[in-house]
Amino acid sequence: QVQLVESGGGLVQAGGSLRLSCAASGIIFNIYTMGWYRQAPGKQRELVASISSARSTNYADSVKGRFTISRDNAKNTVYLQMNSLKPEDTAVYYCNALSELTRHGHWGQGTQVTVSS
Repeated sequence: QVQLVESGGGLVQAGGSLRLSCAASGIIFNIYTMGWYRQAPGKQRELVASISSARSTNYADSVKGRFTISRDNAKNTVYLQMNSLKPEDTAVYYCNALSELTRHGHWGQGTQVTVSS
């Protein structure tokens, strides 16, 4: 059974930092592209950042220079370091695992990030 368990969300003031973690189980982690998505109220879910098995990264323009995605294959965990947070970063953040072989994906349950002004 595949499980993606996010943690690290919370309430932070603008300009602050948070580090999200996503621990994966039930998958061969090192053949998956891992990603973080977010969904704000009334908006569509959007890609925030992704990291491939080869550690190639991709970021949304809105977070470039502020957020950093990384992965630890030994711990089956992907991280999202979020710095200089803005109120517009407020959303539920979801972890995604996408198989690079089958293109089949899995989602975590989400973690709330709230940035106060």
